[in-house]
Amino acid sequence: MKFGIQLPTAKEGLNLPTPFFRPSDFASFAQTAEWLGYDSLWGNDHYAIQDYVRKQVEALPNYFDVLTVLTTVAAVTSRIEVGTCVLVLPMREIVPIAKQIATLDQLSSGRLLIGTGIGAYREEYQAARPDLVGANRGAMLEEGLEVLNRLFTEDDVTHHGNRYQVEHLDLMPKPVRRPFPLLVGGHQKATLDRVVRYGQGWIPGWRPLEEIEEWVAILREKVAAAGRDPASIIAAPQFSCLLGRTQEQAEQRYMKSEMVQHRVSLAHTGRDPALAMANNLIGSPEHVLEKVERLHGFGADHLAAISFTVKSVSEFSEQLHWFAEEVMRPYRRSHAIPEPAG
Repeated sequence: MKFGIQLPTAKEGLNLPTPFFRPSDFASFAQTAEWLGYDSLWGNDHYAIQDYVRKQVEALPNYFDVLTVLTTVAAVTSRIEVGTCVLVLPMREIVPIAKQIATLDQLSSGRLLIGTGIGAYREEYQAARPDLVGANRGAMLEEGLEVLNRLFTEDDVTHHGNRYQVEHLDLMPKPVRRPFPLLVGGHQKATLDRVVRYGQGWIPGWRPLEEIEEWVAILREKVAAAGRDPASIIAAPQFSCLLGRTQEQAEQRYMKSEMVQHRVSLAHTGRDPALAMANNLIGSPEHVLEKVERLHGFGADHLAAISFTVKSVSEFSEQLHWFAEEVMRPYRRSHAIPEPAG
């Protein structure tokens, strides 16, 4: 199993205080994460401030452009992968975003992963893409994934769709990796079909662990039925994480965090906020390690974008080191997995 951490490209006000990271923190924490042995760094993507965040913060949050941040951190690291968790693809124009992705994959020597999704907050479309309000976001995502796959593998691409138009386009350079790792984010079972048709992996946000176990099995069955190798598909769930010396301490700190209200704001996605604490990586290192072992047991390949639920940058640093020392490294020792070279 691989371990990735979430850089707070657009987390202020959602599950972190505002302000939080300084611009220079992205590069320094990326280098620290690589030195500690993490496998990947991820950024999230928001265009506009959510309604509930605007009502509760004193200072407006900073939402950094995710691909610009990933370009910066790729430039100061050499091994660690960089990825989006997730890029709201329907809001992007397809040729510019394809060019950005391919260029960043080239600049990072093939270290880029692109997780994609429809976007959890409809008000962002109202603010930044009012022309798309009311459009079928799932259909736009699928069309975008189809066009990206073609641009990354074919020459002389022509596409006439509902959302995107391309005429005799040769995208050069193409990404380094073939097939390029386009991952599909989402919490609904329709997402699994999108992975089978268009993706190289699945990024679910937290769900009850037994649901993730069931859905990973269903995904691999669907992939096999489509004639693809189930082992080639990445199952990369994302979780919040907060370590404490005891289970009680971790839970108390979690209940005081911004994440609690964030979970409430996402209840419309079908995830019960009351179940969040038990189904995220919250607790003592021993308790969290047990959950990691369980996830590994039912086929999770990559813990993508572990999101530390903290109140300060110093706590972020503490959790980053603590997780590496008392969860990630014990896991690797027990499975005889060598530490990656920093």
